[in-house]
Amino acid sequence: MRNAFTSFVFLCMTVIAVPALPAAPSVAELTKTAEQGDAASQYQLGQRYEAGKGVKQDYAKAAEWYAKAAGQGNTQAQTNLGNLYRVGRGVKQDLGEALQWYRKAAEQGDTKAQINLAMMYANGMGVEQDEAEGLRWLQRAAEAGDTQAMGHLGLLYRAGKGVKKDYVQSTEWFRRGAERGDAVAQHNLGLSYYTGKGVARDYTQSVKWHRKAAEQGYPPAEYSMALRYAKGRGVRQDAAQAADWYRKAAQHGHPSAQNNLGLMYRDGKGVAQDYAEALSWFRKAADSGHPQAQYNLGNMYRQGLGVRQDLQAAEQWFRKAAAAGHKEAAEALKALEGS
Repeated sequence: MRNAFTSFVFLCMTVIAVPALPAAPSVAELTKTAEQGDAASQYQLGQRYEAGKGVKQDYAKAAEWYAKAAGQGNTQAQTNLGNLYRVGRGVKQDLGEALQWYRKAAEQGDTKAQINLAMMYANGMGVEQDEAEGLRWLQRAAEAGDTQAMGHLGLLYRAGKGVKKDYVQSTEWFRRGAERGDAVAQHNLGLSYYTGKGVARDYTQSVKWHRKAAEQGYPPAEYSMALRYAKGRGVRQDAAQAADWYRKAAQHGHPSAQNNLGLMYRDGKGVAQDYAEALSWFRKAADSGHPQAQYNLGNMYRQGLGVRQDLQAAEQWFRKAAAAGHKEAAEALKALEGS
């Protein structure tokens, strides 16, 4: 589960010495107190074994310690134990057992458990499908201030899944999450302003929220910022800025950004023309299954740009893209086969 927190440090004229934080307890120390029945130590020990931090990763031992803490009412342990049962890690997969632990934690107010419980009901996992019950738990988590739940609610209202489609409600939930610093909600609020759904279209506001999310390193928002600079929507058109944002998103593994950065290197837009760089970025996106990048990579091989001409390699990439429904790749494949 992801959490986003922002820390603010206020500097005063008077310098105050800050005491050093105590060192995290060792596995040996945690084991000693856990064996004495301390629930917090049992939970932390479960975390260590699950993550393999300071100890060899062992999901079975993680489940064992989570179970001890969960039995004493530790909500975080209950949620994590539910996760292990849901995916069958360290324990035999048991959706019913997962549901029970999520419910125990959810009823005590654990918002992550409430979100997971909502998912179980919405998808009929370990329980009869009940979208209304799923929505109830998701709403409860959102109203408790969980930004992830707010984002999920926004998406449900935008798609009309389990609820009547309502762009205004969708945007409102995105706004509540965005104002609390959630990058996903900020990005989606930016999209609402860009499309004018649920709020008056405003490219400047769109850029404002996309930038906030992008500065937190959220790849889709970095990609959106690149598109805004490329098209001049809400900002002055600037190919170099577009390339910079494409690069940030591309380095974070965003396939469309990798493809578009490849195009900029191929065409020399915003960057110095460099076929080898273009080829490298096309390949990264193509390897992840991006059809347009596969087509572009095929063209590089067909024309011998940044690489020795190789019609066989070109054909292979065109075939992959064509299989994904890329029409131009299908036409290029026919042309190669008919030559």
